[in-house]
Amino acid sequence: MNTEYKLTSKDKLTELAKSEGIETWNELTEFIKNLPYGRNKNRTDFGLVLSEKKGTCSSKHALLKSIADLNNVPNIDLVIGIYRMTELNTPKIGKELTKNLIGFIPEAHCYLKINGKRTDLTTKKSEFKKIEKEIIQEKEIRPEQVSEFKVDYHKKFIESWLKETESEFEFDRIWQIREKCITNLTE
Repeated sequence: MNTEYKLTSKDKLTELAKSEGIETWNELTEFIKNLPYGRNKNRTDFGLVLSEKKGTCSSKHALLKSIADLNNVPNIDLVIGIYRMTELNTPKIGKELTKNLIGFIPEAHCYLKINGKRTDLTTKKSEFKKIEKEIIQEKEIRPEQVSEFKVDYHKKFIESWLKETESEFEFDRIWQIREKCITNLTE
């Protein structure tokens, strides 16, 4: 991909990126993937990724997709993928699954497709190939869908999964275990 797309839009998000000395799409993707993982104060304000110097898979990729669209960077799609999250493919979640005798939890993960290639810019150590074989379902979304829509989509998927697998776990318990896993990722 041509990585020298100049960021020329005069919108708030692009101006915020430029205030960090970022001039091109390539510089932006490098900057974002080097920011630490962490939840922002407001999940609908993607500019917080730049001002708070952190973000999640959702906020970072939604920011990137927004700036790509505002600056006419082509062939950038924002995707939500449901994958089988295990302690092996997502080691920083700790031993929550083992403690609760669970092999995996379906986790919603956001990433980009750049020219059709799945690209995870959540952190500098993110490698899509670690979860590639564990993807259950994918859906292209718009940046504003990473907050409420993503959470609802994820919860409905888990509820369905619990019914289909006839799990003895209640939804609230699985979600609580999942939240502990995500907290562990942040630490």
